Amino acid sequence: MNALDRAIQALMRSVTQTAILPRYRNLSPEQIIEKAVDDLVTIADREAEVLLTEGLAGIDASLAVVGEEAAHADPAVLEGLAGDCWVIDPIDGTHNFAHGRGPFGILLARCAEGICQSGWIYDCLSGRFCSAHAGQGAWVDGERFTARPTGTTPPVAAISTLFLDPARRKAVRDHIAPAYMLVDTPRCAAEQYPRLALGENDVSLFERTLAWDHAAGVLWLNEAGGRAARPDGSPYRVDEPQRSGLIGAASPALWDDLAALYARMA
Repeated sequence: MNALDRAIQALMRSVTQTAILPRYRNLSPEQIIEKAVDDLVTIADREAEVLLTEGLAGIDASLAVVGEEAAHADPAVLEGLAGDCWVIDPIDGTHNFAHGRGPFGILLARCAEGICQSGWIYDCLSGRFCSAHAGQGAWVDGERFTARPTGTTPPVAAISTLFLDPARRKAVRDHIAPAYMLVDTPRCAAEQYPRLALGENDVSLFERTLAWDHAAGVLWLNEAGGRAARPDGSPYRVDEPQRSGLIGAASPALWDDLAALYARMA
């Protein structure tokens, strides 16, 4: 584990212990706010983002900081995604966290000109630490890691339809679902991306693809030997906040199969 990974891991662990776990199963109703339908934020999200922002500034203050909650308060923050920046999801899986259950985690990424260069995924309950740097492979708890499919027939798919309109939900049911064994999603990208490499899930389909949810996971999965990309095969970029659709898979072959089915939905 390099010096940057050690610093990031220490920061994520400290924020988890200081701002997140003390609030776990200990939130009052007024400490949970609905930003939009089925989109929650808690006092722990906001406190954690402040601490993460301060910690990342101590590591490299030259980068802009794009945090989920800061961007919600001021959409102009998203302009930072076009340059060199840190990207923060202070609690990924807030819906789970707010309801007193796991999984939930922290997602951090370091990006340059729209492309993620480094990504980190921290499981707040288990302490699992995933890291990746462009061109340098993927790591879990300091050990080099290679993605592995489940090996089951049909392959296992975790497909979120939460943000799909009724017509696209039907298209998923008609064109994609029959080819897979469907399992529930964890409502947490910090858990879903590891599942795609750890032999638990084979493919996932995401509709909403905000930078703080996907930058770190996309890089980590690709560096592990899986594949994550837009359905047309183009690479995921953090500076396309309005673009939807993303496929993740435990192998390039599994990605190709789902992409072919996805194309039938058009």
